[in-house]
Formats: sequence, C-alpha cells, structure tokens
Amino acid sequence: MAGPDERGEHGPDREVPRLPHLQRDEAPLYLARYYEREARREARRPGDGAPADAAADADPHSTHAPIGRPTTGDDTPLYLRRFRERRESPSITEPAPPLWQRSGAGMQRALSEDNRNKEIIAPRAARREVTNDVYLIRHGETQGYSTEAGLTPLGSWQAHTWGHTLAKRIRDGEEVVVASAATNRAGQTAGQLHKGLLDGLAMFEKDVKVHDPRALPEFRNFAVATPDGLRDVTGAFRRYYAVLERFERTATGDRPTWLVEIDRFWRVQQGGGDPIEHWLSTPMLHFEPPALCVRRFWAGILRLAADHPRARLTIATHSGPIRAFAVWALGYDPGEPYNTEHVRVKLMAGDGQALVSYRNRVQPVQIPDVTTLPTWSLEG
Repeated sequence: MAGPDERGEHGPDREVPRLPHLQRDEAPLYLARYYEREARREARRPGDGAPADAAADADPHSTHAPIGRPTTGDDTPLYLRRFRERRESPSITEPAPPLWQRSGAGMQRALSEDNRNKEIIAPRAARREVTNDVYLIRHGETQGYSTEAGLTPLGSWQAHTWGHTLAKRIRDGEEVVVASAATNRAGQTAGQLHKGLLDGLAMFEKDVKVHDPRALPEFRNFAVATPDGLRDVTGAFRRYYAVLERFERTATGDRPTWLVEIDRFWRVQQGGGDPIEHWLSTPMLHFEPPALCVRRFWAGILRLAADHPRARLTIATHSGPIRAFAVWALGYDPGEPYNTEHVRVKLMAGDGQALVSYRNRVQPVQIPDVTTLPTWSLEG
C-alpha cells in the first residue's frame, strides 16, 4: 500500500501510483511522468486478475515490465546503470579535472553556444553565401556629451560583454576586424570589445584571428560646419557654448546661422526631445546631411570588406549615423539604438545585395557603388 506521502495529500479515496525507486532524487521529470502513465495504463488493462490498486502498487523492481518497456530483468534506467558501471569501474582511479583545466579536450566549445540569440538561421542548402558580416555598434554609456569624455564603468562593461558574447557565436578559423570612430567613447568601446572577444575566445578554446582596434575616418560622427572648420557635433557644441556666452554678453545684432542651428539642436536635447530625429527630419545648412553619413559608412564598409574578405567587421561608432543607416535601409525611423546595440549588415556574394537587420526587421538592399553616387554639383 502507498504511504502517507503518496495518498495523504490527495485524499483517502484517491489512488496515486507509486513511482519506481531509482535511488536518485533528481530523476528526470519526463521519466516520472512516463512511469505514471504506464502504471495507469496497466491498471486499466482488463483480464489481469488484479485490481487497479494492486497494479498501481506493484513492486517497481519486479521483472514485469509495463507496456512499451523492454523486459530485461532490471528496471533500473539505462542512464543510471551506465553511471553505476562507470563509477564502479576499476580503471577510474580519480575524478576528472575541472572543465577549465581540460585545455586539450575541446569541452568548452560545446558551452559557447549562445542560447539567447534569437536569430533564425535557414537550412544550409537554402542559405546564401555571406562574404562579410558587419556590426555597426553604438558606443557604450559615456560620461557626457558636453566634452570629449570616455566611457563610464558601466559602458566599459557593456562593451566587454558584447565582445564576450560575440566569441560564443563565431567558429574556428574566422577573422574579426575591430574598427571605430576617432572619439574617446567609440575608441574605448572598441578597446573593451576587443578585450572581451579575446577573453571569450580563450575561454571557449577557439582559434580565431582578431585584428587590433583602429580608428577609421569613414565611421566618424556627423559633422557641423563652424568658423573653425568641420567639427564633430560634440566638438561643435563646445565651440557653440563659448561663442554664445561671449555673443550674449558683448555682441549685438543677429546671431550667425551656424549658431542658430546648433542652438536649436541642443535645446531639443535639453527639453527631453530627440535631437537625432531633429537632425534626420529638419534641413540644416551647417549640419552634415544624413544621406552623406550613409554614403560615408558604405565607403568604409566596402573598403574593409575588400581588405578583409570573409571577415566579421565590428565597428564602434555613434548613434546618429547608425540610425541614419537604418532609416535608409528600412524606409522608416526605427528609433535610437541603445548603448552597444547594433545594426547588422550581411554582404551577399554574387548579386551585389546585402541584408540589413535592426530590431527584428530584416531588409534586403542593393549594395551601392559609392563612386557613382551623385555629388549634387551643378557644375558641368
């Protein structure tokens, strides 16, 4: 008869079949459910000559096997029998070393699968060949935009984690190029990403060629024309702030146009609005147009792809040009990327096409030939 644990919680009138004794308290749940179903099926079989409660309370170690289970004379599950055989084998004199010490076993590669990756991969026969896999990554959290500041500790952790996650997804024999814009926040993001990638590759025992980070001019932030020449929008703010204070104290008359446009841009930021949306949607004479940023980014991508065919290209840059690139590809504004969020570009072989993916939207685009794009000059 079943004990109080099997029947007391369900009432005196309800019979609960007793599970076989597996001598292991962490037996898989699916196995327990299987034995419950088989016990109920045995109890319902007509002509057994035994009542339902007798069938449910039968000796779990008897040689009578339920339906669907082979009669081997031992009801011990196969995985448990194999475990006991290995444990009792005289050849095993000491336990295996920890996983992190098995450098030559290749065991850690099995742990490098990124289960959080929700990307849907087509069957190999249906896949198109990808010549380069490109990641346009926004920099990590920065200390501020009013100066040329670097990353906060959280921003460094974000970039390092991104690189470590990438190490889980790549395979042996691949090549990874790390590039960035020339600003402190983008350069430090590339450096921390590079460190995290190397740490992950060492942990997962993968043989991958990784290039040192380098700054490329094609991936700079959008520029603003000031009296001192073209400046990054952050550098233009510092110039604007100094001139505005002097102008309000001593100067008279109308403010110059470049000062008015930068003032509008930063007041959107101060008011809690979206200054990048303002740049994308409002014509400004002294700001680099979004279309030119997209063209510049394509020039940098194609140059890196020509120098490093079949490589993964990781590019740490700024949110404005990344967002303009996504708007160009998708045809609508999907919103501001978070710190270390990326737009992914897969360059396809053969037909001059690419796949641009951002926030669960994938869009095929034609790879532009930047040398034939219009310059918008009326001369000639």
